[in-house]
Formats: sequence, C-alpha cells, structure tokens
Amino acid sequence: MQLISTKICKTSDIGVNDNLFGGTLLSWMDEAGGSFASTNCCTPNMITLKIDEVLFKEPVKVKEHIKIYGKIISIGKSSIKIRVEARRVDFENKGEVLVCSTQMLFVRIDENGNATPIDEHVRINIVKSL
Repeated sequence: MQLISTKICKTSDIGVNDNLFGGTLLSWMDEAGGSFASTNCCTPNMITLKIDEVLFKEPVKVKEHIKIYGKIISIGKSSIKIRVEARRVDFENKGEVLVCSTQMLFVRIDENGNATPIDEHVRINIVKSL
C-alpha cells in the first residue's frame, strides 16, 4: 500500500469517549482516498460514490499520529475502487497499528456532475500496474 496522507489527532478531533471521533477519521480517509483517486486518474473531477463497510478496530487518542494508505483494487470505465487503511504510529515499537479500513469507489464526473470515462491510456496504465 502507498502512504497517501498523515494526520495528527488534536483535542478538537476527540468525541465524547476521549477517542478520535469516527466521523473525523472517515472524513480524513475520504479526502485522502479522493486525492489518491484523482492523482491516479489524472483528473480533479472525482467524487465518492460508495464506501463499503468501515471497521473501526482501535481507538486513537490526542497527539497520536495517523498514516493513511491507499491501494488500487480495480478500475472501470468511469470509476476506480481503492482500499484505504488508517494506521496509528507506534513510536515506541517503531511500527504501526491498523485503526480502520474500508474500500471506496470514486467516479469521474463532467461539469454537469454526470459520470464520464476515465481517459483510456490512464485506465490501461492502471490495469498494467495491478
């Protein structure tokens, strides 16, 4: 998987149980995934169509660092499916702990918001890299 974003949990990100609010983490993952999809599809015009089941496996506390990773699963005519994982940095053990994971589907749109094909040469290059 490719590192696509890094965040630090701040006090303003904390929910009522002193953990990172799940909606905030999901927002971080959606933003990172959208940017990853746009970069790989060579267009800024990508929108989130679907987020699969989201598994929140571990809590995140204030000051903890989160690394978000992405990996292309598949490419369609106008869409790209990616796996997105958020991992908490474990500075003491020099490792990472999986916090949350899901798959996301992004679609390329035109100026009217309608699905439009991803450029053929871009799709071919992505398929070759899978």
